[in-house]
Amino acid sequence: MDRRGRIVDALRVRPGAPAGLAERGTRWSGDELGALTERQLDATARELLKDGVAELSDAQELLWASDRYALLVVFQAMDAAGKDSAIEHVMSGVNPQGVDVVGFRKPSAEELDHTFLWRIAKAVPERGRIGIFNRSHYEEVIALRVHPDWLDAQKLPPGERGAAFWSGRYEDINAFERHLDRNGTKIVKFFLHVSKDEQHRRFLARLDNAGKQWKFNAADVAERALWEDYQAAYEAALSATSTSWAPWYVVPADQKSVTQALVAAAILETVQGLDLRWPVVSAAAREANIRARRVLEAESAGLQPAPGG
Repeated sequence: MDRRGRIVDALRVRPGAPAGLAERGTRWSGDELGALTERQLDATARELLKDGVAELSDAQELLWASDRYALLVVFQAMDAAGKDSAIEHVMSGVNPQGVDVVGFRKPSAEELDHTFLWRIAKAVPERGRIGIFNRSHYEEVIALRVHPDWLDAQKLPPGERGAAFWSGRYEDINAFERHLDRNGTKIVKFFLHVSKDEQHRRFLARLDNAGKQWKFNAADVAERALWEDYQAAYEAALSATSTSWAPWYVVPADQKSVTQALVAAAILETVQGLDLRWPVVSAAAREANIRARRVLEAESAGLQPAPGG
């Protein structure tokens, strides 16, 4: 396993094992890179991100040309963890025509009249494309677990909303993602693990910057008061739904440049693990290409200036 593979592997939540969020740091020391100062780590992360963006651009072209797989990237996190900036920087080098970013907001009346995965299934990317979920179906087992009264709007059949209910939703999600994987949609899921102190700093920074205040929502402070409840919900969800076909990666999120570099590395590992191949050109197409080349070469020869001209 190369260096990038070792780094990515350390972020993965093992199937069947606890996510262990309390034991996972929100800052990355860069141990795999040797002893680095904070400034060196930032510079190294930026360089790794630059290389990753370039490689991802090539990988996207191959994904598109092969037209056999789709890639679904899921982002979940507490507010101000850096989801938007991660998407912006990691995807900065790809062709935007091949990427769809979806943010799931409060469900509509039509969506509430269907199962909780209905609107998710409609947004899954088609073959050859990259789909990004900025928040996702996991809100159904995280935000709604913290706020179980929100389930009332879903008009579900009567029954207890205890541990068995949530286990059932985990099973539904795992089966849904297994179905996608079996049919060529590879899934990679990121939990951006930010500390409560860093969230506090970023909230204040938004309020102090007139150009950033639009990103601040006062309701986020109320959700911040439920920090421990959210951590427990994330711990349960990640532990129950990190599978071999749709793994979770817990990415330290207190250093944005590091977060972005690690996300790019994990996405690359996923795409390159597909062992994609360029489309095979048929014999008839090769013959047509040869004829086209002859025409172009003859055209070029006719454009060459005469000797001494």
